[in-house]
Amino acid sequence: MTIWLLLAQLATIALALALIYRPLGNYMAAVFTSKKDLTVERGFYRLIGVRSGSEQSWPAYLRSVLAFSAVGILLVYALQRVQQVLPYSLGLPPTSEPLAFNTAISFVTNTNWQSYSPELTLGYTVQFAGLAVQNFVSAAVGIAVAVALMRGLAYRRSGTIGNFWVDLTRGTLRILLPFAVLSAVVLMAGGVIQNFAGFQEITTLTGGTQVIPGGPVASQEAIKILGTNGGGFFNVNSAHPFENPTPWTSLVQVFLMLAIPFALPRTFGRIVGDDRQGYAIAGTMAVLYVASVSLMTWAELAGAGTAPQLAGAAMEGKEARFGIIGSTIYGTSSTITSTGAVNSMHDSYTSLGGGTALVNMMLGEVAPGGVGAGIYGILVVAIIAVFIAGLMVGRTPEYLGKKIGAREIKLASLYILTTPTLVLAGTALSFAIPAVREDVTTTSIWNPGLHGFTEVLYAFTSAANNNGSAFAGLTANTPWLNTALGVAMLLGRFLPIVFVLALAGSLAAQDRLPVTSGTLPTHRPQFVGLLVGTIVIVSALTYFPVLALGPLAEGLQ
Repeated sequence: MTIWLLLAQLATIALALALIYRPLGNYMAAVFTSKKDLTVERGFYRLIGVRSGSEQSWPAYLRSVLAFSAVGILLVYALQRVQQVLPYSLGLPPTSEPLAFNTAISFVTNTNWQSYSPELTLGYTVQFAGLAVQNFVSAAVGIAVAVALMRGLAYRRSGTIGNFWVDLTRGTLRILLPFAVLSAVVLMAGGVIQNFAGFQEITTLTGGTQVIPGGPVASQEAIKILGTNGGGFFNVNSAHPFENPTPWTSLVQVFLMLAIPFALPRTFGRIVGDDRQGYAIAGTMAVLYVASVSLMTWAELAGAGTAPQLAGAAMEGKEARFGIIGSTIYGTSSTITSTGAVNSMHDSYTSLGGGTALVNMMLGEVAPGGVGAGIYGILVVAIIAVFIAGLMVGRTPEYLGKKIGAREIKLASLYILTTPTLVLAGTALSFAIPAVREDVTTTSIWNPGLHGFTEVLYAFTSAANNNGSAFAGLTANTPWLNTALGVAMLLGRFLPIVFVLALAGSLAAQDRLPVTSGTLPTHRPQFVGLLVGTIVIVSALTYFPVLALGPLAEGLQ
């Protein structure tokens, strides 16, 4: 019965994604290739002094990304620091400097890591004017960078890769905003609240009193999920009945997490002029996703450990509304994208189940990954895969008619090495520096031993990969973790973008080589297998030693 429930839910999600793959993918391709601007867009371009018909070189595109994001960090930081004088502050004080620093970086980098209880820390104005706005524009930045890389593969002998301000505006106004409004209506119909009620004291069934917070939840929940952001309005995120009331709203949220990332391969195929390339990328994502959800579900149903076996199921930290199947599908979807939302507590998962969530992020979140970030991440790995194939058969590697030379493979390699370096260095420093280790082990870690090590490893993996989920047993609102995780989020977001845009510029400058008998077909099942193998092997070689110290060692106890 359990297996049939899993298959039924996966089949429902797969059918919904299949139905939107072509129309949504085609629509997004049309948005970014159209020469026409909407009236509101023309007004915005005049306001900021941008000519929509002019394209940028990759350094100019990169400077625009960095400048826009820097302003976003400053604004979100300032809103938190002056919160007490803002309307709808709910009487809450300003956040501390380290926490404001961490939160500002978190939401601008599409991470949405939260070292605090949102409903007890942030008023409504900061929530919707700061955090919700970044939920839109940080996701739009990811889409823009992905489209720039697609143009790099499509353009011939070009010194430009598009215009960031046009891509940002179109991604926000034409894609994210209308779909978020529609999603919010669906969520409200399912019982997600949307109000400005503030804190209300109610009488419980037992005669006691309890303070219940309200808020504009549905509007923020929609873009939180659709933009693979993940920051919850409430502390328990999508396990809260005000954010995720029923099993069907939970399934809708899973669909929304996967919708744009799984449709972007179709956009890629349309932009490069070969739909088969999009099918190959989408097929690779699907293989990894199904493997991950199957492994996590198996680990949780097996319930390894004395307590789960005595209880008959590994239900600790899981909502009875969703059960194990609903929890593992949601947990897989949130960690294999960059969403980071949770409808159950990953810290309470079995060691191998929690380890699967870790591996999902360590793969680079490419199956399907975050909005924009997933597709440009898997395209970088595809370049490495064709390079490896070229070495094996003794031919000059090329991808979609573009030669993969020394410059391209160096940029791709730097991209691949960035997040593992941040994850491993951050985790190591947390235990290697005596004063920091004392603070981490006595203040932050509530579960000492192997599990405590995994909690810290999970935090840096989540931050560097811009995921935002956490093992709930870790207290991260400390000066060290606020600062170190903030730096990991910042570098984990923007260093890869630097390499992706440089790669896009290098590819755009090339002409397209004609297809010959020696050209590696990159649209067939063989290439899908090569790409899956490259993703798994590169990640395994990088992370296996540290996994052996944490979840694997705990699982073998």
